[in-house]
Order: sequence, then C-alpha cells, then structure tokens
Amino acid sequence: MGDWNLIVIGKVLGGLSITAAGLIMAATILGYTVPYGPFLILTCIILMLASAGLVIIRYQQCAKKAAPEP
Repeated sequence: MGDWNLIVIGKVLGGLSITAAGLIMAATILGYTVPYGPFLILTCIILMLASAGLVIIRYQQCAKKAAPEP
C-alpha cells in the first residue's frame, strides 16, 4: 500500500504542476504581468518531470513484486 500512495502523490503533483503552469501561461497571454513567471514555469516543468519519474519507477517496482517467480 505504501507504493500505491507514492504513485498517487506523483500523479497529484504532476496534475497540479500542469494546472499551475497553465494558469501562469493564461495570465501572461491575457496581458497580466506575472512576477517570476519564467522561473515558476521552469519550476513546474521540473516538478512534472520528477513526478513522472516517481510514477514510472514505483509502477515498475510494484509490477516486479506482483510478478510470479518461476
């Protein structure tokens, strides 16, 4: 169950990062100035990559545990 929790955390972190990046880009397109906008977008990209890596690694570890041994 601990691995499942890390997978869920990774998915939530990725989803929130995508949402935050979208809001920052929408505000910029509408003409609002976003302080530290490029830095925030870069941070969102890094969080998305980290969460994707977390989900992939944990999913593979769970699959190895569930696979029957010969």
